[in-house]
Amino acid sequence: MPLVHVIIVLIVVGVLLGLINRYIPMAGSIKSILNAVVVIAVVLWLLQVFGLLHYITRMQVGKVK
Repeated sequence: MPLVHVIIVLIVVGVLLGLINRYIPMAGSIKSILNAVVVIAVVLWLLQVFGLLHYITRMQVGKVK
């Protein structure tokens, strides 16, 4: 995926999240959860787009005998 498309998607997601936060009334805790879910989803998507998700899921902590 070209870098321009990635930047456009990030801008669209940011604008949509900002509009949702501003114009849809909801409790602060729900708004925080929504923001966290969107940020986590975007980070995972970016890792997948740049091909790093495969390496992170194969990482092991500590020694395996």
